[in-house]
Amino acid sequence: MSLVRLEGVAKHVLLPDDTRLDILRGIDLEIGAGDHVAIVGRSGSGKSTLLNLMGMLDAPSEGSVAFRGEPVRRMRKARLDRLRGRNVGFVFQQFNLLAGRTALENVMMPLGYARGREFWTRRTAATRMLERVGLGHRIESTPEQLSGGEQQRVAIARALVRRPALILADEPTGALDVETGSSVMALLDEIASEADAALVTITHDLNVAARARRHYRLDAGVLTSFQLDLPANAAAADASGLAANVDEGTDAAGPVATESAAVEGEPDDVAADAETMPDAVSEADTAPDPIGAPS
Repeated sequence: MSLVRLEGVAKHVLLPDDTRLDILRGIDLEIGAGDHVAIVGRSGSGKSTLLNLMGMLDAPSEGSVAFRGEPVRRMRKARLDRLRGRNVGFVFQQFNLLAGRTALENVMMPLGYARGREFWTRRTAATRMLERVGLGHRIESTPEQLSGGEQQRVAIARALVRRPALILADEPTGALDVETGSSVMALLDEIASEADAALVTITHDLNVAARARRHYRLDAGVLTSFQLDLPANAAAADASGLAANVDEGTDAAGPVATESAAVEGEPDDVAADAETMPDAVSEADTAPDPIGAPS
């Protein structure tokens, strides 16, 4: 049985002038346990909207999303929230750590909504996960005291502390230098493999995408698979140059990207990145503070 299945998924919004903006069109995608999938595409192509749908933060305008064979649309909100909180871990490009809270408090946050033993041992679990990402010596540091790479590792620890079945990473290396980004992706790969979790990465960087076993391009809301082969010296390639080739839909001088289907003449959805992930973050930031719960 698949972990997440999208069938005929479309997403559109009405603009103030009553015209319809199509963000996603006819998406079919199936992800199983242990999968590592990369989705590349330029800004405005609908990548974050697709991630929100897979993570059950948003509902499609058309089509269906199922988690472990059960349609998400039929679930009550409370059950859906529990399912998402227990099974989905989000890693954001901008980290979205709570300012003024320590690394330990940030990682403990998802466990504040847990039950039983998982709740009462949340401090120990968060400490161990921070040690796992190499930050055992920084547990009392606030985000303002951490480097960009350290903040991203705290964000990863927060996403993985409940051992989710599905890890969704939205441009996890976009705010990092090449070396730190490579270390972050290696860490994500390692932890996902240990837990047999599915890892879906949205990225502009073909070197990051190359770590995945399956590759997709999202262009004007249409998802197509392609084969990505990088040369042995790809790590030394100019990541920004590779990203530019993805944006222009051409092959880089080295990587070979062959799409299974071509998309021509589709409008560029420049507004499509005004998506719901920030809303979900703001909801989390304004939720009742779990850190002060009894311990």
